[in-house]
Amino acid sequence: MDLKGLAGGQYKPLSDKDIATIHDAALTILEEIGFTYESGLDKVIEILESAGASVDKKASRVRFPRALIEEHIRSAPERVILYSRDGKNDLDLGEDRVHLGTGGAAVRIVDMETGRYRSTTLKDLYLLGRLVQKLENIHFFLRPCIPTDIPESAYDVNVFYTCFKATTKHVMAGVNNVEGFRKALELASIVAGGKEKLALKPFISIITSFAISPLKLCTQSTTIMHEAVLNYIPVALSCAPMAGSTSPVTMAATLAQVHAEQLAGIALCQIIHPGAPVIYGGIPGTANMRNMAYQGGAVECGMMNAAIHQMARHISVPNYNSSGLTDSKIPDGQAAWEKAITTLLAAMGGSNYVHHAAGMLDSMAGVAYEQFVIDDEIIGMSCKVLKGIDVDPEHLALDVIKDVGPGGNFMIHPHTLKHMRSEYFPGNGVTDRDGLSRWEQQGRMDARERARKIAANLLDAPEAPCIPEDLDLAIKDKFAEIMNI
Repeated sequence: MDLKGLAGGQYKPLSDKDIATIHDAALTILEEIGFTYESGLDKVIEILESAGASVDKKASRVRFPRALIEEHIRSAPERVILYSRDGKNDLDLGEDRVHLGTGGAAVRIVDMETGRYRSTTLKDLYLLGRLVQKLENIHFFLRPCIPTDIPESAYDVNVFYTCFKATTKHVMAGVNNVEGFRKALELASIVAGGKEKLALKPFISIITSFAISPLKLCTQSTTIMHEAVLNYIPVALSCAPMAGSTSPVTMAATLAQVHAEQLAGIALCQIIHPGAPVIYGGIPGTANMRNMAYQGGAVECGMMNAAIHQMARHISVPNYNSSGLTDSKIPDGQAAWEKAITTLLAAMGGSNYVHHAAGMLDSMAGVAYEQFVIDDEIIGMSCKVLKGIDVDPEHLALDVIKDVGPGGNFMIHPHTLKHMRSEYFPGNGVTDRDGLSRWEQQGRMDARERARKIAANLLDAPEAPCIPEDLDLAIKDKFAEIMNI
């Protein structure tokens, strides 16, 4: 059942008036307060000043006239396509089309054998990619964990190589520096068959956390963003303020701040390269006011991330945001309800590219193999909601009701056999729908145990190579730092 790219937009936490008010507030923030910036951004600041921004170098402050922002955001594409390598999982980001997948930068993983946390490795990244390749409701592969067993100098090329080795779905990740981006770009160009072919159908995109909330340009990420935009590689302009910590505690104010940050980032990208593919990357969260830690599973996160899509639609730019985060440390009931609520809200909100939706635990610090299987089920159910209910002569089935008649049974009617597998969400097997006796016969497993078993079976199954052997050898010959998995 293909459930990617369906139309959301049924849930709208903001009214049209609210959207206009927040947009106006964001323009006021940029014009009157502006951004500060880290050192090392001289070239970018010169670009902004030449475009008409007001720069106070002594105070390290940039202010953006409304007209400047409004002029340049108009050149951002309304539709961005993030391609897959096999053409079967292309992501058409536009309007209210919804896609959900992985995300994060976890540094620990629940071990499949021991059930305890350990540090994440390059092999974990590879196995998670293989798992996602086989889970049809997870639509893309955003690098979900940080391999802790590779040197920093070899990090970026190994991460992208490992992702390409594991899956043909679209790959997104951050990079450590411009040199790392250039190596990832060269690697992807080899896999694509040339830089020109990659530019036509980019199957990679880059996360650029250009803004340090509140309202500060990050030198490293902004420089990477600059390089990616020049090369016409899609960028997600990630900024993640926490309400009560790095943004005001109220949701409306947090949305105004994140919208201001996004407007500045989008405008900068379009000044550098008009028409460059950018994705509005607001991912507002909340701070736990008891310990000031990130609080990923709050229902308000789901509400604000749904609102983010409305703000992105207001300026006609596709969006990237979050769902599926949880503060639970293991795949338990808390993880299930926090993930289900935020994922359903993001999907019904119409968000175009929803990362973190699969696999994440412990407020983004951890992942678990079995959680990806559970979240595949949650995503599938959420997208089935978007599909809605078909009402036409075939589905109303008046002739079938007449044929069976009062007191009859529809169990073996051809109409039932025809629609029984397409009308209802089939699931991946993790949801138990058997009776008590069969459940007991099968070992009284709970959802987590079933998910672990499904994950193990998927990973034990024969794997189709995602990089042909001759190309793989050529890549390893080109990049000596690539490690064996």
